[in-house]
Amino acid sequence: MTQELGILITAAVTIGFFHTLFGPDHYVPFIVMSKARKWSFFKTAGITFLCGLGHVGSSVILGFIGIGFGLSITSLAPLESIRGSIAGWALIAFGFVYFIWGIRKAYRNKPHTHWHPHSDGKVHKHEHVHAEEHVHVHEDDGTRSITPWILFAIFVFGPCEPLIPILMYPAAQGHFFHVILVSVIFSAVTISAMLTIVLASVAGIKLLPFGRLERYTHALAGAAVLLCGVAIQFLGL
Repeated sequence: MTQELGILITAAVTIGFFHTLFGPDHYVPFIVMSKARKWSFFKTAGITFLCGLGHVGSSVILGFIGIGFGLSITSLAPLESIRGSIAGWALIAFGFVYFIWGIRKAYRNKPHTHWHPHSDGKVHKHEHVHAEEHVHVHEDDGTRSITPWILFAIFVFGPCEPLIPILMYPAAQGHFFHVILVSVIFSAVTISAMLTIVLASVAGIKLLPFGRLERYTHALAGAAVLLCGVAIQFLGL
């Protein structure tokens, strides 16, 4: 292994980890959606993995196209910028729509009291929620949520900004195998970091008592995704 390749491998591991850790959009949407939509551990892991694969895969493919056609980094920069802008606005739009839907769902799901008199003169009451009962009737009707596919599409558009200019193009100055190696290492570290943060956070959230806030989880999830989009689009995270 040459010294240059060793530096690139170290950079791939370091950048892959920290660019994920400092980019809340890499994990917050999966954490809040897993809680709101009650995804299982394996479903959460599967969706996170596929979205992570789409996220890094799109940049890897674009990088190989640029290298293969001899394009300069400056030629790819505008395209990466456009992709990032699309992903940011898409997160904002999705988060806003989901937030409004969550507020509406929480309002419809507001508990109310029913009083029941009995022939012996006793009266008792219980809280009643129509919306939840309606959901239970249809929860096994075979329909599938499009939320995972929306997230996947957003992450495919979202670029891994440091991958092409900092890792792939410098690696291309050596052997083509070096480009493949640093791309695989960067992708593996990024996806592993996403999975670790998401699954650890989901496990921790399950221990928290939400109480009356439970019916607002969809609205809170939408707000969190919306804020992630704002952070990407306007704060450059």
